[in-house]
Amino acid sequence: MGSSLSNRGASLIGKPLRADFEKFAIAENDPFDAIENPEGAISLCIAENVLSWKEMRTKLQEIAQQPIPQWVSKYTAVLGAPPFRESLARFAERHLTTIGGRNAQNLSEEHFAISSGATGIVELTALLLCDEGDVAAFPAPCYPVYAQDVGNKAKVKRYDILPEADWKSTPGQHPLSIQDLDRSLAEIDANGNRLKLLVLTQPDNPTGVIYSQQQLIEVADWCIKHEVHLCINELYALSQIDFTDPRLAADFGEKPARFYSFLHEVERRKSSYLHWWYSFSKDFGLSGLRVGAMYTRNDNLLEALGNYGAPSLVSNHTQWLLSELLSNHEWVTAFAKTNQQRLTQSYVKVIEELKGKNIQYFPARGSLFVWARLNEGHDTTTDEEYWSKLFDNQKVLLTAPGGFGHAVAGWLRIVYSCVDATELEEGLNRITS
Repeated sequence: MGSSLSNRGASLIGKPLRADFEKFAIAENDPFDAIENPEGAISLCIAENVLSWKEMRTKLQEIAQQPIPQWVSKYTAVLGAPPFRESLARFAERHLTTIGGRNAQNLSEEHFAISSGATGIVELTALLLCDEGDVAAFPAPCYPVYAQDVGNKAKVKRYDILPEADWKSTPGQHPLSIQDLDRSLAEIDANGNRLKLLVLTQPDNPTGVIYSQQQLIEVADWCIKHEVHLCINELYALSQIDFTDPRLAADFGEKPARFYSFLHEVERRKSSYLHWWYSFSKDFGLSGLRVGAMYTRNDNLLEALGNYGAPSLVSNHTQWLLSELLSNHEWVTAFAKTNQQRLTQSYVKVIEELKGKNIQYFPARGSLFVWARLNEGHDTTTDEEYWSKLFDNQKVLLTAPGGFGHAVAGWLRIVYSCVDATELEEGLNRITS
């Protein structure tokens, strides 16, 4: 009997979004508890931040007690309700463009757009800027599911850029160079394809590194020259590690690069080839609310998104909640500071354990991960085998190693923000035992 699905639907059978979802479901049914289930499973694979949920929940419950405005029950603009876009613009100006001690950058709320999570923003961007068969390039190692985000609907091909420079030369900073971009463009052209999109994430997933201001300016120049759309994903912008912590001093040079939000360049240049992405999943620990954002000075892109993006609308009630939350700038400042302190504590816990066992890792400036060479020296064990055995034998689930696009074997991603301190310590003990 033939499939009842379309060819598109049938092509997705047996192709899970992530290779670790099956094991994650098993782990969720046997969760670790220090008292009730000390032998239970520990998941360090999903990029969620639970470290400041107590404060966030209290604040959302407080907002929810307020009278709900009438516009919440009505249809609103596909690009986002005007009150939310206004709050988003003022939040980005005050809290994101000022990171690293920068002067605040004035932004236009009319040039923000929102969609259902970062995935929705990435997918819509690929659909509206690329044609089927075009190429989107990502410096590797890189978040595996970007391949599906740009490929499932837009049919855009993923290309992994492997930087030639040594990562150790600038700890905490990405080694991507213009020469890497030139080489990649030549290879893509030689294969008869067209590079249409370049995506950088900062702080990076999975390495946690950032790009310097000079790098971002040079990459923007290159993309405009070659008519390649540049998207900088800053969904971890407030998830910074306190690199001035004495316990981290040895990992960075005397003058590490300061974080520079790409919002400055998008607004300053007003180029149709420069775009900025964000979401509330990581910095605010609100992945379940499904809110992603874009800032672009490409008016045609905004018009196309407004005409196409209705299936990816965000609930008005969610937009109202976040509008109220973002408008309380003092609370946001205090929350971000507390959250960064907790992220730093968890990050330090991971790298001190790795240092004690002489395990290589990338010094991170932010994000929710440590990129570590846990499988180094196991010549007869592939990374997939190591990852699977770690779960089967130690009941610790890391992010599945496939799809990051890196060339050197042995590296795996540890998420340290998705569990509390007790569970993290137990997970690390199991990994390094």
